[in-house]
Amino acid sequence: MASVVLFPADLSIPTVVPIDRRVLRIGTAPDNDLVLTDGGAEDHHAHIVYEKQSFTIAQTDDQGLVYVNGKRRRSHTLQDRDVIQIGDHILRFAFYDHGLKPKRAPVDTSADGERFNGLHRFATRLMATWEVDDILRSLLDELIELTGADKAFLLVTFDDEPRVHVAKGLEKSSLATPEEAISDSIVRRVLETGEPLIVADALSHADFKSAKSVMNLKLCSVMCVPLKARGTTLGLLYLGNDNAVNHFSGELLEVVSVFAAHAGLILDHALSREELVKNIKGLEGELEERRFGEIIGACDAMRDIYKKISRIATTDISVLVEGETGTGKELVARAIHQRSNRAKGPFVVINCGAIPENLLESELFGHVRGAFTGAVTTTQGRFQAANNGTLFLDEVGEMPLPLQVKILRAIQEKTVVKVGDTRAETVDIRIVAATNKRLVEEVRAGRFREDLYYRLNVITLDLPPLRERGDDIVLIARYFLVRYGREIAGRACTLSQEAIRALKRWRWPGNIRELDNRVKKAVVFSDNGVITPQDLDLGENALEPILPLADAREVWQRDYINRVLALNDGNRTQTARDLDVDPRTIFRHLEKEREFQPE
Repeated sequence: MASVVLFPADLSIPTVVPIDRRVLRIGTAPDNDLVLTDGGAEDHHAHIVYEKQSFTIAQTDDQGLVYVNGKRRRSHTLQDRDVIQIGDHILRFAFYDHGLKPKRAPVDTSADGERFNGLHRFATRLMATWEVDDILRSLLDELIELTGADKAFLLVTFDDEPRVHVAKGLEKSSLATPEEAISDSIVRRVLETGEPLIVADALSHADFKSAKSVMNLKLCSVMCVPLKARGTTLGLLYLGNDNAVNHFSGELLEVVSVFAAHAGLILDHALSREELVKNIKGLEGELEERRFGEIIGACDAMRDIYKKISRIATTDISVLVEGETGTGKELVARAIHQRSNRAKGPFVVINCGAIPENLLESELFGHVRGAFTGAVTTTQGRFQAANNGTLFLDEVGEMPLPLQVKILRAIQEKTVVKVGDTRAETVDIRIVAATNKRLVEEVRAGRFREDLYYRLNVITLDLPPLRERGDDIVLIARYFLVRYGREIAGRACTLSQEAIRALKRWRWPGNIRELDNRVKKAVVFSDNGVITPQDLDLGENALEPILPLADAREVWQRDYINRVLALNDGNRTQTARDLDVDPRTIFRHLEKEREFQPE
């Protein structure tokens, strides 16, 4: 019959309670099946339910916290030897009959009570830490105190290689290396069989009197108990007394086995957690090596951008970043700087389209006192401020032509002259420029100098618009949700399936900047933290309709023909030749286009 062993908070005698009903109610109220006395428990704290040949513990009070094997659980299917903490009370669940009998009257409080009090203290100490070394020291300290052992060590298997991890009462000269302990016949027997072992008179035992540990430590009595979890032997406890034979009894072995059962489970969890922490640190290190500032995205186009950033970052060549407004051009420029040899130097930003033309030269190169009205002091420009670092020229396509000549000279000669000054200053900078225009088209139109274009355009990074980045839209939206949910709403927010569908259907003319603003607004106006299309202002009426395949094909064909016509400056014959169609197809297309033109 399944049962629970209760170790009360007041350290009184433990009680074995059989689970002889379908629901076992636990709490401080007198109508519970298992009544707890104070110790931080609630009136109706939890219950254990038997259903479908399994036992499940669940909290019945919102304030009633339940911990199973050191982890908080609202509901948990119990396994044999699970350790449960309710307030300051400790319970051990036994699925099978381990020979424990319900105690109907107190017995020998001096010995048994002290042993189980030690178990309670040990379990409480274990649940207070995840550090493996602390757990093992606590275990060995309690066992030495309870068993009266003179010599003790704890052997643990790490990476499938067993070794002595903690030792008490052992002189280094008597047991110099872990290999000596591992070669011991007693240790080997327990590791191979997985069963505990008591040697009453070790010095006279036929099988073990020649064991190295017995000979070196002059042990009279030996107890060796395995530490197990999930059918695996994690290590063992080796206890020895050098003064008396028959020091360790079968009753004491049962107590030590209970200690070992608790320790094995908690040690297993601690080792698993240690491994997880190690893996997490490894992943964090790998992420740090591969991170690109604050850029988020995993689509093929962005992976190609990351690859290019990695290759060009450590060089000093100029980079031109092109892309629509809001695609993250400044983030890319920062990522290049952060991964470059200039990372410890300044990263200076100037928006060429936001500064009036008559002030832009002064902003870039600085000015001396009296150079113009209002120039009351000599001021450094952005070129000088970026010395030994990176200068980011944002919206470089908006720069006026006269200033482009001076920028070109500064880049070529690596010197600048303040406005109103005649002395040249040497600067060591790397230029990263960005624009939402196609500079090659601006060059053709005569609005941008060709020589400056080729100076800036040694490497071009063409950022894809958000609408072409697939699942990155949802990935970035969730990042903003986590950020603004915590900052603005003070709670976790999530996207509904309808919202995800709407995000993917919207064309995002403002790209990531627009997504940022829509998510921020949605977090503010969401009632329950579940973001809907309406919260994002992406209701069905705002979205482009999903066309039947035939209609979609017709729309695409129309747009494609118009694009090729534009490339050929309206030449219908050349367009027909490029598209490998009859010229009459182009004529019919143009007739339809005229029909669509408003009068």
